[in-house]
Amino acid sequence: MAQAAVNAVRALLEEHDHIVQEISGQNDFGEDLYVTFADNGRVTSDVIKVQVKGGNSWRRANGYAVPVDQHGDTWANGNIPVYCVVYDPDTKRLYWANATQQLRRSGPLNRPRVIGVSPNAVLNDTTMASFVTQARRYVGRYRGRQAVLTHLGEMSGVDFDPTDHVLHFVNGDDEDLIFWKRPGAAFATLLLSAQDWEPYLVSLESLIRSELPIPDVGEEGRQKDQRGDPDLATAEELELSRSETMWVASCFISTEQADEWTEGPTECEGCPSCTGEERVEHANIAADIADAYVIARIIDRVEAEPDLLHRSILVMREEGELEPGIIAELGPLEANSRIVRQVTKLSRATVNETEPEAFRLAILYLIKRVYIFDPSLPLDEQVQIVWRIPEPENAVSDSAGQA
Repeated sequence: MAQAAVNAVRALLEEHDHIVQEISGQNDFGEDLYVTFADNGRVTSDVIKVQVKGGNSWRRANGYAVPVDQHGDTWANGNIPVYCVVYDPDTKRLYWANATQQLRRSGPLNRPRVIGVSPNAVLNDTTMASFVTQARRYVGRYRGRQAVLTHLGEMSGVDFDPTDHVLHFVNGDDEDLIFWKRPGAAFATLLLSAQDWEPYLVSLESLIRSELPIPDVGEEGRQKDQRGDPDLATAEELELSRSETMWVASCFISTEQADEWTEGPTECEGCPSCTGEERVEHANIAADIADAYVIARIIDRVEAEPDLLHRSILVMREEGELEPGIIAELGPLEANSRIVRQVTKLSRATVNETEPEAFRLAILYLIKRVYIFDPSLPLDEQVQIVWRIPEPENAVSDSAGQA
C-alpha cells in the first residue's frame, strides 16, 4: 500500500510535467519524494519534499494524521519544505498538508505529534494548479524581504501580508518586539516575546501618553486622540522602557511617511457594500464583541437547523479549491478528535465548555467571511456574516426583528 501511494503521487505530478525523484525506501528519512516544479515546460528552482502515506490507518475523526515521530526537527528546520500526502484506498483520493508550516506555526516548545491532513485538501487533476501555486509561493517565502517577514511571522505566530509594515527590535535583554501595521491604518499591533507574543493594539497617542512629547507627524490621516481608549494598550501596561517606547513611536512616524507615497482607498474583497461605485468605510470593533456575536449567531443557526453543520461541510468540500490559509488551519484542527467532537456537539448547553479551537473550526465550516461596518449601526448590521449555506429567509427576518 505504501509503494502504491508513492506511485499514485508520482504519476499525478508527472502527468502535469513536474519532475519527481524518488528517495530510497530502505531508510526512514521521513521523505519519499523530491519534487521540482515546472512552469510552462520550464524547470523552476522551486523544490519540495514529500512524505507519502497510504492506507486506512492514517484516518482520524474528520481527516487524516501523519506521525511526526523523529522527523520534527528536519521537517521544521530544513532548507526545503516538507509536505505530507495521504492516499485513502476507500475514496481513491490523495490529500495533502504542509508539514513544515504546521510545525513552524506550533513552535519548538509545542510541537504536535502528528501532521493534520484535511479531507478538504484534495490533490487531483482539478486542484493541481492551485496546489502548485501554493507550494511555490511557500517556497518563495524564503527569498528576499519575504524571508524576513516569514522569519518574524513564524517566530510570533502571525502570517504577515507582503504589503504590511513590519519592523523588528531587540532590547538589551534579548527580547523581541515586532511592530505590525496595515498600510494606512491609524492603529498598530505590538507583538512582544516577553508577553508570549500576545497581540496588543496601540495608537501613537495611547502609547506615549502625555509625559512624552508627541512627535509632529502631521494631522492628515490622524484620528482623534485615543489616549483614553480602554481597548488600546499603553507603554505602562506593556512595561515598555523609554527606548522601546520611542522606537515604537518612530515606527509610527516612518510608516505614516511611507503611506503618503501609497495613498488611495484600500480595496476589500467584494463585500456587499463595496461592490458599487460608492465605497463604504470599514470600521474597527473590539475582537471579543465581534467573536461573541458570531458565536451567538452560530449557536442560533445550529439549534434551529440540526443538519446545518453536515450540509455546510459538504458544501465546503464541493467548492474544491479552498484558500491555502484555510487548508493550513483545517489540517491540525480536523485531526484532533476532541476538537471535532466539540464542534459536532456545539449547542447552547455546551458553549461554555467548548475550546477556542473548536469555535474556530466551526467558523471555518459554517462561514465564508465576516465584514465589519460603521459602529453607529446596530450590531447585526455592523457585523455581517456570509454563510456557506445562506440563512432561510424567515430566519433572517426573525433575527432582524429581535435586533
